Amino acid sequence: MARLILFNKPFGVLSQFTDKGTEGSARPTLSAYIDMPGYYPAGRLDRDSEGLMVLTDDGKVQARISNPKHKTAKTYLIQVEGTPTVAQIDALAGGVTLKDGPTRPAKVQQVAPPENLWPRVPPVRFRKTVPDAWLELTITEGRNRQVRRMTAHVGLPCLRLVRMRIGAWSLNGLQPGAWRYASDSGR
Repeated sequence: MARLILFNKPFGVLSQFTDKGTEGSARPTLSAYIDMPGYYPAGRLDRDSEGLMVLTDDGKVQARISNPKHKTAKTYLIQVEGTPTVAQIDALAGGVTLKDGPTRPAKVQQVAPPENLWPRVPPVRFRKTVPDAWLELTITEGRNRQVRRMTAHVGLPCLRLVRMRIGAWSLNGLQPGAWRYASDSGR
């Protein structure tokens, strides 16, 4: 039976165990937080994004979670620059056309600023003259920087992106840098 790890990836951490970047770069990776041989990420999360990652010791489970053909839902909290209009929300919900083609329709709604979200280090830039808002967005694919590109496409640049849920698994109080085991059924 597959074993799963749920990990709350902090801002600035690469979603891999080694840094194959430029020589001498000291970017933090998953290995700074998880010392469990045989586990691999089921999907990626950008270095400048935070939140839930699922890691597994089973290649079939890894493929089922990360392959877009399986349409695993991923839910994000997104702090955007600006005040979303109905037209912008509707555009995101209907799917937008990016350089690599149209996105699938998404579930999206504006939400109140989250009260229990940890502070980001470093903090998001604050500008007195530019309002910001929070969206909850659920997609069923996972292209490179897709959520950021979608919000930018409709005129709402992303300031902060936190993945809260992948399929049946959620952060559920998991603090940044912490991990716990989960069952394949999501419990």
